[in-house]
Amino acid sequence: MLVLIGVLLVIVGFAIRLNPLIVVTVAGIVTALLGGMNPAQILDAFGTGFASSRSVTIFVAVLPVVGIIEFFGLQEQAKVLIGRLAKLTAGRVLIGYLAVRQITAAVGLNSIGGHAQTVRPLVFPMAEGAALRRYGHVPEKISEKIKGHSAGADNVGVFFGEDVFVAVGSILLITTFVDTTYHLHLEPLQLALWAIPTAIAAFLIHGFRLLGLDKQLDKEYREYELTAPKEAAGEAK
Repeated sequence: MLVLIGVLLVIVGFAIRLNPLIVVTVAGIVTALLGGMNPAQILDAFGTGFASSRSVTIFVAVLPVVGIIEFFGLQEQAKVLIGRLAKLTAGRVLIGYLAVRQITAAVGLNSIGGHAQTVRPLVFPMAEGAALRRYGHVPEKISEKIKGHSAGADNVGVFFGEDVFVAVGSILLITTFVDTTYHLHLEPLQLALWAIPTAIAAFLIHGFRLLGLDKQLDKEYREYELTAPKEAAGEAK
């Protein structure tokens, strides 16, 4: 049971908003030490894990492309496009992306979305454009809130959608662990089918949160309109 301290470290580290990379690394090292591994074995495990998961660094190749399309105005065009659609709000834009992200992840298309290649250059500007049309001006505080919810929609969508796909790494890891540890014969399809209700529940819960986002933004914008003139008058004095 001591090895579960690593999970506690991850929860505490994320709760106090430490660097996620440091938190996960320290938690992994602590868990390995409590599990009886020596420093050489820990280093070997880190090296093996990185070598077998090199595909996670593919986003590095995408960054120059994202920079080029942003330079030529993709974000501005996304804002203009969304600004012409009167019924779209920031929350509704993100619900649409959540649905697309979850469905594509469920059929194994994880790589078509992500923070670097989709959220940063496209989804966030579209949600911000909807807010810009609604309010006429988007203060930095509201913009940062939209940015966080844009990233959150991507996280929730891929996290709960990918387990519906039978060939995803997490499904194969679970089936392998259960078969070797408990000597059971667990089929990937069984896990994938049981992941469907969880994915639906995740979409409904987070979709409800995104619908509430518009009300939160309305409230924050009203507060901003009340405080902004006072702050401007104070600076003038």
